[in-house]
Amino acid sequence: MKQKLLIVDDEPGIVETMAAYFSAQYEILTARNGREAVKRAAERPDLILLDINMPGMDGLQVCRAIREHVTCPILFLTARVEASDKIIGFQAGADDYIVKPFDLDELGARVAAHLRREQRRQSDASVRFFGELAVDYSARTVTVGGEPVLLSRREFDILELLSLHAGQVFDRERIYENVWGIDGAGSSDTVMEHVRKIRARLAAHTDSDYIQTVWGCGYRWNG
Repeated sequence: MKQKLLIVDDEPGIVETMAAYFSAQYEILTARNGREAVKRAAERPDLILLDINMPGMDGLQVCRAIREHVTCPILFLTARVEASDKIIGFQAGADDYIVKPFDLDELGARVAAHLRREQRRQSDASVRFFGELAVDYSARTVTVGGEPVLLSRREFDILELLSLHAGQVFDRERIYENVWGIDGAGSSDTVMEHVRKIRARLAAHTDSDYIQTVWGCGYRWNG
């Protein structure tokens, strides 16, 4: 079965060009605006190519609307190149930025790389228990005493990295590189905010401090 790509752009020519390029390898879903993109995301694509600068509901709004429910990689297509714009995009849940105009072969390589990374994550089917906390790395779920802890994609990625290497200290730069990728154009300060949110979500279910701060060094999993 072919993997699904959802291509979202308000410019018909761009949608048609990308659809033609990828159709031999992937099943193609398309959307011409943000609201249509949200609806098509329910068809569970394996990767989303999402234009930011759309009238009405833009790409950032789409990403925020679907990220809690869609775990697949989301690659932003944009003419914006400011670092601040990229940080906002990564905080909204994007996995990568593709700057227009782009080379189709480079785009294809990035799409394939993200899909391979996603397949590797899904193939590591295992569950680990840390006291009352259970992490299912295949289903990408966390429970405490049987109660689900709702985490965003990035929050789970960070928890996954730390919990799979319990006791090992990771600085913010290394966490950022592992979770966002070596080509990520955001800031490692984003890691601190994500860790804060993970702690808050866990604290609603348990008094245990699973993520410890090692001052001047980074974070480690205490489980």
